[in-house]
Amino acid sequence: MEERTVIEMQHINKKYYEGQENELHILHDIDLTVKTGEFVSLVGESGSGKSTMMNIIGALDRPTSGKYFLSGEDISEMDDDYLSEIRNQEIGFVFQSAYMIPRISAVENVEVPLMYSGLSRRERRERAMELLEMVGMGDRYKHKANELSGGQNQRVAIARALACEPSIILADEPTGALDSKTGHLIMDIFHKLHDEQGKTIVLITHSKELAAETQRIVTISDGYIISDEKNELFKLKRDARRNDPNANKMHYETTSHTAEDIENTEGGAVNEF
Repeated sequence: MEERTVIEMQHINKKYYEGQENELHILHDIDLTVKTGEFVSLVGESGSGKSTMMNIIGALDRPTSGKYFLSGEDISEMDDDYLSEIRNQEIGFVFQSAYMIPRISAVENVEVPLMYSGLSRRERRERAMELLEMVGMGDRYKHKANELSGGQNQRVAIARALACEPSIILADEPTGALDSKTGHLIMDIFHKLHDEQGKTIVLITHSKELAAETQRIVTISDGYIISDEKNELFKLKRDARRNDPNANKMHYETTSHTAEDIENTEGGAVNEF
């Protein structure tokens, strides 16, 4: 894979209530570059500014000043419609809560980002099933959110985040609502995506333990980047995973299904809603 810059933040500042007595200066002169294929963590305590930084990286908010380039394009001052398109096509979001649509099935939830992709119903279904199989949820494709555990819903959320083949996976405290064992399974999926597919992943967390699982650790405090370090142990751990035949395998059995199988049992693909 050709290495290129996918995220570039230049002198980013973020203020709220600018010019007023209660002005809040949240981010201070932030410079950050992320290359394709990097696995980076943004780590900081509550109130450090990491969530605001995530919102700007994810095109959910704009900087007050400075430039933000996503895949080489300055999106700092783009309008809301364009930013919405960017979020759909370029960024795959995984949040602490899975945010499943409760009235539809797992496979239909994964199809949602593909509604405006130009794919046919069958193609959307095939893509969604492929992704569910990849995260170990192929045998749960008909289940709704209330029929799945927290970890299972989070795996569906990861599949949904990958639906449009985004440039970046942006994961905000993805294990925060899970127990330790399930959290490790979710991190296994991120490692698999990075190790085997070269995905660019930005993980936002308050946990130094979780940050230690990433390739590069960017620490934020009081709105400043106070350190940006390569994790020297990351390559050793990655090599160990590659040499272990049981590493990065999903810890659950799945059943393979084709789009035709699903159409025969469900009567077609996702409803147009």
